[in-house]
Amino acid sequence: MHDVPAALRSQLSEQFDLFASTVERHQKSSDGTEKLLLQLRDGERVECVLMREDDRRTVCISTQVGCGMGCVFCASGLMGLKRNLSTGEILDQILRIDRLLSLEERITNVVVMGMGEPLANLRHLLPALETLNDKGGLGLGARRITVSTVGLPEKIRDLAAHEAPYNLAVSLHAPNDELRNQIVPVNDRIGLDAVLAAADDYFDQTGRRVTYEYCLLAGVNDAPEHARELAALLRHRNSHLNVIPMNPVSAVPWETPAAPRTQTFVETLRNGGVNVTVRKRKGADIDAACGQLRLVALESVAPAL
Repeated sequence: MHDVPAALRSQLSEQFDLFASTVERHQKSSDGTEKLLLQLRDGERVECVLMREDDRRTVCISTQVGCGMGCVFCASGLMGLKRNLSTGEILDQILRIDRLLSLEERITNVVVMGMGEPLANLRHLLPALETLNDKGGLGLGARRITVSTVGLPEKIRDLAAHEAPYNLAVSLHAPNDELRNQIVPVNDRIGLDAVLAAADDYFDQTGRRVTYEYCLLAGVNDAPEHARELAALLRHRNSHLNVIPMNPVSAVPWETPAAPRTQTFVETLRNGGVNVTVRKRKGADIDAACGQLRLVALESVAPAL
């Protein structure tokens, strides 16, 4: 900064840090995906990911250290919730990823699908998203920003009341309460009907089509009858379904279904009138599933965990 005195520049270089983190690990996948494990100033770790596809450069960011939702297949919550990230720590991930891009690249999309439950940290998340949305920030339109949640009904309504209509993604993972209680334990206190009602309200208030996400676990939620039950829930809603074959995590017993079983599941949904896409797996060779890299780092420091 040549428009400030040299003495001040020297003082800033000694006393001021631009970043709220240091890069502990940087992994690159053969498909162009890059993942950073960031160590925060208190020693905690979070992850963020850059995904490259055609003309899109999507950043996936975290909102919490760990997670308190307890989804059985997810590495993020295996050691519980440590704390919320600050607005600065959320934005820090974007700045770190931005510096991985070449001069010809730019961030086109942001998905809040990393570690943590975003709606449980709305107080710090919304100012970060406003900065991304602002023309003086990244200038990303609200339709290029997606917030994912396991389904906290009142928080979904709080997000709907916000002035910027961000995209909403709701992680279902099961078509009924009995099974969802097993996969997403927090559902036991909420219920699938309440989650879907809040998502309907979000669409009514914002006009944004809701995306539902369904992680396929072999032998758990991937049967044709599950697909038919799911179709009955979604066919009359203005929504899109992302089917996600599980990214294997060594610390949990669940596995990815075989390709033919996944295809049968998807075809059953389409025949049931559901708009569905199978999400491509990105970065499978670099522990790109949410929380995996942090888990590896924690285990290397304290194997007894």
